[in-house]
Amino acid sequence: MAHFSRLEVLNTIVETGLVPVFYHSDIAVAKKIAEAVAAGGSRVLEFTNRGDFAPLVFTELSQYLAKANPKVILGVGSVVDAPTAALYIASGANFVVGPILNPEVARLCNRRKIAYSPGCGTASEIAQAEELGVEIVKIFPGDSVGGPNFVKAILGPCPWTRLMPTGGVETTKESISAWFKAGITAAGIGSNLINKDLIATENYAAITTKTAEVLSWIQELRKEMNK
Repeated sequence: MAHFSRLEVLNTIVETGLVPVFYHSDIAVAKKIAEAVAAGGSRVLEFTNRGDFAPLVFTELSQYLAKANPKVILGVGSVVDAPTAALYIASGANFVVGPILNPEVARLCNRRKIAYSPGCGTASEIAQAEELGVEIVKIFPGDSVGGPNFVKAILGPCPWTRLMPTGGVETTKESISAWFKAGITAAGIGSNLINKDLIATENYAAITTKTAEVLSWIQELRKEMNK
């Protein structure tokens, strides 16, 4: 079961503004990635349900972090149906993310008080997700649905909406600035942050450095925007 309440998960995502996203089939590598991101200052980490036996890797990673780094909030991504969500929740997922909106997953997560961020690409999908209790809506794929301009267009008539783009957010100050100035609540960043080349060369220190850099940019932008 989840180690963190839904409120703490959502508040942490809002406060930090970053959700690193990754998948790796090797549990030893997954542990190093998780530690690298945590060392960079991110308490939140999304493990995507993509490869064969992904639930087994997630379970071991969840058990490891619960003891080795209990402040890390581990969640699962790429979930499209309720049975899969239930499997991961039973293995310790603190939040569930999907590329699509599935009402059954929303109801399951609500029943278990688990944060759910489904992928939406239209105003109607976002509204439906919010009606189902979603607090932070994933915009997916972020670059393809219209980028920062899409965010601005949605928040105009719906300023209460909290959006988190995944896909299209780059680890540059320019990209981070464009998205946050458009009004996003948080950014989901995968391979642009947890780069395959860095993993292949075991340069986990670079992942830590980049994570810290992105988080610092987010904090700087928020201070500027609140002046």
